[in-house]
Amino acid sequence: MEELFYIADRDSFDRATELLGLFGAMAVDEAASRSQHYRELGNAIRFCEWRQIERFLTLLSQDMPVGTVH
Repeated sequence: MEELFYIADRDSFDRATELLGLFGAMAVDEAASRSQHYRELGNAIRFCEWRQIERFLTLLSQDMPVGTVH
């Protein structure tokens, strides 16, 4: 199974939590906007970080479990 997301550190989880608190259901869109911003700036590290946060938030927004359920 393909890895759905990768989070490098606790700060990324904290950023995702902050976005959910500020933007609710639109947190995924905000993360996508931030990743695009850093892509346009040529900052690959921040682009990848925000892209992974976007994928994580997308996964959290699913109505059904994804992957192995124990």
